[in-house]
Amino acid sequence: MKRVPPEAISDLRRRLSALAPRSAERRLLVEETARLYGVSVDTLYRALRERAVPKPLRRCDHGVPRVMKAKEMERFCEVVAAIKVRTSNKKGRHLSTAEAIRLLEDYGVQTPDGPVQAPKGVLVPL
Repeated sequence: MKRVPPEAISDLRRRLSALAPRSAERRLLVEETARLYGVSVDTLYRALRERAVPKPLRRCDHGVPRVMKAKEMERFCEVVAAIKVRTSNKKGRHLSTAEAIRLLEDYGVQTPDGPVQAPKGVLVPL
């Protein structure tokens, strides 16, 4: 399988960008380059389309909550999960996550470790 070098593709892309989209010179340039490298015009257009996209980077704090410490966030998540379990009925219905968070923020919850109340606006349901 013949391949066109990446340098040739980037050079061709640069030269094509200077021409009008429906220019006859554009078609001739692509045909000439395809003939030079021994590939079909379709292969060359496919190579132009498959532009090398840089790999997305992640933040250095990926997976770490920004609003509060991870331990504190985990504790609030456990409390919300417990609220959902405690409010389930025989049919398996329970409070929504948003409603459980609202209760935790507005009124707080009594736990074996004492009362827990989340600060307003910190927990956001997804």
